[in-house]
Amino acid sequence: MTGRRIAKRMEKMKRRLCSGLLLCICVCLFMPMKSVLASSKEAGEEGSGERDVQTVTLRVSNWEEYIDLGGWDEEETIDLDSGDIIGENSMIEDFEEWYYKTYGIKVKVEYSTFGTNEDLYNMLTLGDTYDLVCPSEYMIMKLMAEDQVVPLSEDFFDTRDNNNYYINGVSPYIKSIFEENEIQGRYWSDYAAGYMWGITGIVYNPQVVSEEEASSWKILNDPKYHRQITIKDNVRDSYFAAMGAVKSGLLTSEEFLNDPDYKKNLEKEMNDTSRKTLAEVQDYLQDVKNNAYSFETDSGKADMITGKAVINLQWSGDGVYTLDQADEDDFTLAFAVPEEATNIYFDGWVMLKNGINGDAAKQHAAEAFINFNSRADNVIRNMYYVGYTSVISGGEDRRIFEYADWCYGAEESEEEVSEYDVGYFFSKDKEGKDYVITAPADQVYRQLFAQYPTEEAISRSALMTYFDEEQNQAINQMWINIRCYNIHDVPVWAWAAAGAVVFVLAAFTIRALKKR
Repeated sequence: MTGRRIAKRMEKMKRRLCSGLLLCICVCLFMPMKSVLASSKEAGEEGSGERDVQTVTLRVSNWEEYIDLGGWDEEETIDLDSGDIIGENSMIEDFEEWYYKTYGIKVKVEYSTFGTNEDLYNMLTLGDTYDLVCPSEYMIMKLMAEDQVVPLSEDFFDTRDNNNYYINGVSPYIKSIFEENEIQGRYWSDYAAGYMWGITGIVYNPQVVSEEEASSWKILNDPKYHRQITIKDNVRDSYFAAMGAVKSGLLTSEEFLNDPDYKKNLEKEMNDTSRKTLAEVQDYLQDVKNNAYSFETDSGKADMITGKAVINLQWSGDGVYTLDQADEDDFTLAFAVPEEATNIYFDGWVMLKNGINGDAAKQHAAEAFINFNSRADNVIRNMYYVGYTSVISGGEDRRIFEYADWCYGAEESEEEVSEYDVGYFFSKDKEGKDYVITAPADQVYRQLFAQYPTEEAISRSALMTYFDEEQNQAINQMWINIRCYNIHDVPVWAWAAAGAVVFVLAAFTIRALKKR
């Protein structure tokens, strides 16, 4: 990525916190105390050409800092050949204006955020009501299994409607995943619309760690990097990585890789919650805990940039952010996808029954909100602002690919370049000829690789499915054992003392039995 583009992205990052605070203040000051009934009607006054329009109130909850909040400077303008793109207002304000102009109905978005999927679920359990939310794939599956979501309308899938930007622009690769996966006989595609996606991998310092070492989950407990590793402080990501390590021999074997049912088998192995696997994963993660610098949720990015850590289990979107910031400090980091497997994840929009409650006006507004955020220029704004990769490829609108080339394409003066094919994501036929980025050779397997992984890397991706109550209890107990008590920390003398106590108790028991 050129210095000019890095500077723009870094300036944007610095402004995100200020924009977020301003939005929160505005919401607190001006959010209406009472929701207006979600309906619209035309005035009945004879001789009047005006319409008396009531306001549809749409309650939306999304991840923190996960939508463009606007306030860009002119220097941040994305100057594509097809035209400039800039976020002057928040996406929320622009949607409200667009919806009124497009449909003649006023909409007021009550926008709020959550920190984790579990936070969102707890809010719903406690009685909070939302019309549209954006959880991750496993929480979408959980909400579907509990019959809490509303199916998308038939109109949403009408490709003849030019305002249906989602169905006309979703990546054919992502679309196939949503159409092939189901929960309790119901397909994702009928209930959820994707928003952002990515994979898990390893951000590493190539001055210290080799690409080969970073290309295996086994590196997480490598004593060579004692106290220089950070790992995610959540059970699902850590469990997936640990399974990749403990099953490395199987997952990389020729027999496993060449099996016609490889993808099906991979997903089965990476969602294994058997007692044997849980015990192996617990042992492995306890070793990782002793070896790691920290378990973290967000601090891993800074730890990599400051040099406290040289290896970081990371989501690809945050990987891009980390590499960008390191470049700003003239500090080179890289991104690797382990050879065993990578976790492919999604965040997507679903409508909730307790919010929509059969209200057609609300559902129309909710689906329009999804479509507005799926329009190519808005996709680019959101990607630029949050750093993650949209599920939208644009269909016939090539601006999203143009933006990828704008970010990562080589300058004309650069001599050492490499062609990077992203056709699997952008093209239905996967030919890729029209979707090849000519990138600087030393940049290919860095930000570009994290933003749009190669088809080869994606081929070894697996979804983590929704676990039932029994599986969750077992996994959560394992996590408590790891985070709160590490059996490997018990000193030898303690084991010896415990053994002596057991021996004495056994001796007394035997003697008592003999006397009887």
